[in-house]
Amino acid sequence: MHTDISASRLETAAILHFSRAMKRIYIIMLAVVGILIPAASHACTSVIISSSASPDGRPWMWKHRDTGFLDNRLEHFKGEKYSFVGLVNSSEGELGKEVWMGSNTAGFSIMNTASYCLKNDDVPASQMDREGVLMHRALEICATLSDFEHFLDTLSRPMGVEANFGCIDAFGGAAYYETWNDGYIKRDVAAMEEGYCVVTNFSVNGRREDWKGVERYKTASAIFGRMEKRDGRFAKMDSRILIDSLSRSYEHQGDNLHIPRYITSAAMAVQGVRAGESPDRIVLWTALGHPSSTVTVPVIVTGEDHIPAVMKKAAAGDNAQLCDLSLEIKKAIYPDGRNGATDVEKAEELSDFFSDLDYPFYHDFIKLHRGFTDGRIGRGIYLRTYDKLMKKHLETAMMIMEKIK
Repeated sequence: MHTDISASRLETAAILHFSRAMKRIYIIMLAVVGILIPAASHACTSVIISSSASPDGRPWMWKHRDTGFLDNRLEHFKGEKYSFVGLVNSSEGELGKEVWMGSNTAGFSIMNTASYCLKNDDVPASQMDREGVLMHRALEICATLSDFEHFLDTLSRPMGVEANFGCIDAFGGAAYYETWNDGYIKRDVAAMEEGYCVVTNFSVNGRREDWKGVERYKTASAIFGRMEKRDGRFAKMDSRILIDSLSRSYEHQGDNLHIPRYITSAAMAVQGVRAGESPDRIVLWTALGHPSSTVTVPVIVTGEDHIPAVMKKAAAGDNAQLCDLSLEIKKAIYPDGRNGATDVEKAEELSDFFSDLDYPFYHDFIKLHRGFTDGRIGRGIYLRTYDKLMKKHLETAMMIMEKIK
């Protein structure tokens, strides 16, 4: 089953009328139980900004990942058709290769947020939670949104998923796919009047009573709503805006339900390419670990592995060194652990600190990347210089992080 919708007004109207009673019940449940509800253990916040809404015509995808698997790393894969870079759990699950956001050498990028209002069958839990496997396979074989739709159309049923999959490609495609075991509904972001779409843990075509993440949706939407726009486009958009304004923001709707939480494991902002532009210009701006206690590193996507060493599997274990350090520093934000309160003052202090620490990565890479995209720097020099720059800046950042952990 496949349905296509492009309007976002349905979502806006529905959320504005979301029951205040439901909101009160939700907050009371959090306070009484003292822990996150099960659905929140796989809760994420995301956005797709299509080429029509970005300042330079290059689309963006951002995902703030919340999960029970806090040890994350990046991995480079040689797929069946395309190579790709993906965010993975440091310890692989029983389902095999899984990816939770990534981009391939064809210019196709994918992410997901869990949904809890689409499943309409009795497929047992043992056959579910295959979103990471699906995205791994999609990155291996898909170059366009049409490829992804064909992949979904021909995938064996039940698919074992209940999720919102967000995708962009190198041909102007940008869409979310509200997907369940035997079908999906496409939400064409490129055709939306606003040109962008925020998605958390509900699907607008799903059961309203099972919507999750509404408060984070409102917070992210409010932040984007305040951003300056010119002629229907964001006046400015870059990785620092997305990570600092969202993944390091402790704004909320009067309920202390922030976008960054104890269960946050990473944030990634993918900058795509203009239609017809070479896919080797894609950049995965990655905050590995908790965004308020880590640096944001630009990661490139090529047929060869150029992921910085401290963001990959360490020689001494499965974890990435950068993620391990981030999780140590994060303890200052959550002194009482998962079930305790957030020290917002400390979180904002660390967020400002790491935003400043990001600057050398951002400044030097943007200069290098611009030279490459303008044709002033050849590919070989670009890759060698990138490796040296990241090694240099990460060595400095890791040394600083060791001192403050």
